[in-house]
Amino acid sequence: MMQRLTAWFPVLLLAAVAAMTVWLDRHVQPPETVTNGKARHDPDYIAENFTVTRIGPDGTVRYKMKARRMQHYPDDDTTDLEAPNVVNFRESGVTMTAVSKTAKLSSNGDDVYLQDDVRLTRSPYENHSELVMLTTWLHVVPDDGTAQTDKPVRIQDATTLITSDGLEFDNKTRILKLLSNVRGRYEKPK
Repeated sequence: MMQRLTAWFPVLLLAAVAAMTVWLDRHVQPPETVTNGKARHDPDYIAENFTVTRIGPDGTVRYKMKARRMQHYPDDDTTDLEAPNVVNFRESGVTMTAVSKTAKLSSNGDDVYLQDDVRLTRSPYENHSELVMLTTWLHVVPDDGTAQTDKPVRIQDATTLITSDGLEFDNKTRILKLLSNVRGRYEKPK
């Protein structure tokens, strides 16, 4: 029995060394890279000077979104917009227009995150003048006609100047909610 063990000892030792070599090799090698393009942040499609129009069930235009350039990234399913312009239409003809230098579009296309010199304008109606809101970042949901930010905002119309840290605006109900640190100035019309 001892002779057999002595004869097999070099074979067992070589098998143990081979197993240890394979184990070490697997642990020191860098992870395999995915070659299907999912790990890269390169656009899979680009569109320039495009316009998207959303029509409601009754056939009326709900909103239009256009931009100078759009780039879609497949790795995180985001879309970058350059010079976006989002116009929300209300039944009474009052529009809410949001423009900025850049924006991100959510993967499902329901949310637009405008940034860099954001300007939100509500068109004049009846005896109300145009309302302009300026901020650095704005979340717009075109289907709902809502916009919100938690960044400082400046709001101005013909007679009023208001500054606030954040706002929520609903184009359907015409409700503008100022979040905090609100300051305002009203000048009586002449």
